Amino acid sequence: MSALQEHLQEYLQLRRGLGHELADAARLLPRFVAYLDANEIESVTVEAALDWSLEPPKMTATTVWGRRFVAVRGFARYLSGIDPRTEVPPAGLIPIRRRWRLPFIYSDADVAALMEEARRSIPHPLRAATYETLVGLLASTGLRVGEAIRLDHHDINWEEGVLLVRRSKFGKSRQVPLHSSTLEALERYAHRRDRLCPRPASESLFVSLRGTRIIYACVWPTHRMLCELAGVGAGAPHPPRVHDHRHSFAVRTLVGWYRDGHDIQTRLPWLATYLGHRDPRYTYHYLSAAPELLGHAARLLERDQAVRS
Repeated sequence: MSALQEHLQEYLQLRRGLGHELADAARLLPRFVAYLDANEIESVTVEAALDWSLEPPKMTATTVWGRRFVAVRGFARYLSGIDPRTEVPPAGLIPIRRRWRLPFIYSDADVAALMEEARRSIPHPLRAATYETLVGLLASTGLRVGEAIRLDHHDINWEEGVLLVRRSKFGKSRQVPLHSSTLEALERYAHRRDRLCPRPASESLFVSLRGTRIIYACVWPTHRMLCELAGVGAGAPHPPRVHDHRHSFAVRTLVGWYRDGHDIQTRLPWLATYLGHRDPRYTYHYLSAAPELLGHAARLLERDQAVRS
C-alpha cells in the first residue's frame, strides 16, 4: 500500500467519523490515487487533479468532471497539512453546471398501475411483492429511495404506526407517521416476506430473492421497466424516475392544502420536517413542479394583494 493510499484511508475514516456520507469521495478518490501511483506522482498537484478529472478529454460536457474535481480538492486540503508538497487546486477551475429537470408527477392512477404491473410482470412472488410494496411506500410517504431500502423490519412501530428513518441525509434520524392503509400494506408484505423467505440474510425490510437487502442498482431499472410496461409517463418530456415519487408526494400535499384553504406558510415547515429537509426553503422548489400548484399560489397572492389595497 502506497503512502497516498494510507492517507486516503485515514481521510475517509476521519470524514465518516464526522458524519459525512462521502458517496462520491469513497468511489472516486481511490481511482484518483491509483492514477497518481500509476504515473509515479507522489503528491497531489493542480496539473494531476485537472488531468484526471477531465478524463476522457473528448467526453461531452458533464457534471462528472466537476464532481471528480470537488472530491480531489477535499482530499488535497486534508493532505496539505501532512505533505507540504501538496497543491490544493483552486475552486471553480471545473464548474459544475447543474440543470434542474422538471420532475414527473405521478397521479394516483399511475401509482396503482405500477403496483399492478409489479404483480403481473414480475414472475417471482417475493420480488413482485417487494417492488409492489416499495412503490406504494414511496408514493404514500415521500421517502428518499435510499431511506426506503435501508429500512430494517424493526424500524416500524406497528402499534404507533410510525416509521423510524435512521441516520439519513445529513446524518439525521426522524420519525414518519404512516397512514393506516400504508401500515396495513407493510404488514401484509412482512407476512408474505417471512413466508417466502423464512431465513433472510439481513434484517432489511425489503429483501432480494437471496434474502439480502435490495440495492438501488436494481431498484431504478426495475422501476423503469414497470413504467414502460404500464405505459406510465408515455409521451412525457422526460421519462419518470423513481425519485419523482418524492416530488409527487410533496406536490400532492401542497395542492391539498391549497384546495382546503390552509395557510401554506405556516404548514410548510411541517412538510419539510416530514420529508427530512434541513430547512423549509429546500421544500420551496416543489412549487414549480405542477401548474395547478402555481395556479393556487397565484390566486392566493392576488387575493392577498386585493386585501392590502
